[in-house]
Amino acid sequence: MAEPLASENEVLDDDDLYDESLNADELSFDDDLLDDDEDDAQDDALTEVRLAVPEEIDVSHTATDKESGLRIDKLASQVFTDFSRAQLQGWISDGSLLCNGSAQKPKYRVKIGDVLHLTTILQQHSEDLPEDIDIDVVYEDDAVLVINKPVGMVVHPGAGNQTGTLVNALLYHYPQQHHLPRAGLVHRIDKDTSGLLLIGKTKPAQMALMAQLKDKSVYRHYQCVVAGDEASLMRHRRIDAPIGRHRNQRTKMTVMTAGRDAVTHLLSVTPLNDNYCLLDVGLETGRTHQIRVHLSHITYPIVGDRVYGGRRQLRAGLTEAQRQAIGNFPRQALHAYALGFVHPTTGEDVEVTTPIPEDMQKLIAVLNDGYDLG
Repeated sequence: MAEPLASENEVLDDDDLYDESLNADELSFDDDLLDDDEDDAQDDALTEVRLAVPEEIDVSHTATDKESGLRIDKLASQVFTDFSRAQLQGWISDGSLLCNGSAQKPKYRVKIGDVLHLTTILQQHSEDLPEDIDIDVVYEDDAVLVINKPVGMVVHPGAGNQTGTLVNALLYHYPQQHHLPRAGLVHRIDKDTSGLLLIGKTKPAQMALMAQLKDKSVYRHYQCVVAGDEASLMRHRRIDAPIGRHRNQRTKMTVMTAGRDAVTHLLSVTPLNDNYCLLDVGLETGRTHQIRVHLSHITYPIVGDRVYGGRRQLRAGLTEAQRQAIGNFPRQALHAYALGFVHPTTGEDVEVTTPIPEDMQKLIAVLNDGYDLG
């Protein structure tokens, strides 16, 4: 398998969700996904989901010799695996999870024979409704789903994007996903970036894949079209520059000394003409907009990137057709084309790829017109 690399992700409204992976401690069944209305055509599906929303939880566990001395929140996360640690900590604090019939603090260390008893009513994705939206499934088994996200699709509901998201589509085609945090999503990509997304179909699979993403045993490779010549880009095969949030523009990231470590690798550089190239990119870290920010920082932005590209996208020597193709390209020419992970059930290496989408293929063809690739 290729060298593990992390993945690109998207800006969200929640300040705590800027890391590429969806941290297990941030995920809860009553997550911050917003409500949206649905038309009468899907009444039956909505009724099915809504009826399944209230679920009474009543489970117990008796601490063993090996578990003695563990914090109660840690033991709870090990034995009640259908729930996130943050969720369990909340139930410890509000008295839903008791030890020997009494409330304890999360730092309480259990003893042999202690009985943990969890009773609560679980609200499951009550605000996220299914929509009959086509999704392109490129890999599926009982534990894992990989989807090729099209350009323009938001990954999950949020302010200004309450319908038409991948989560809405997943809840329609895979109703069982309604009981998983964020419908099983392991990571995210931008609305206008196309490509592969990894989804767990069970809670253990989702948690295992998020753990892999954190330790970089999940990798993703990207292809993008950039304004830059081959020789110059070859001098930046490794871009090491910390990234943080722009001080004045909240949805924009920038290179800054006070930012978090960020490393991007240009795995290959293919000239399309004298001033434009197709890159194969991998990430050592997974900061928000990392590829876009790093390429803009070295002055070779991604074609179509209205946020980080600007006028530097237009280089000398363009034909009128090339100039128009660049100026009219409606989104960043960035595609997540390869995904690799260790299967959470079988332990086998899995690699999935998807071709460059048609809009990028047409852009490449125009820029490459009459140029000898060698």
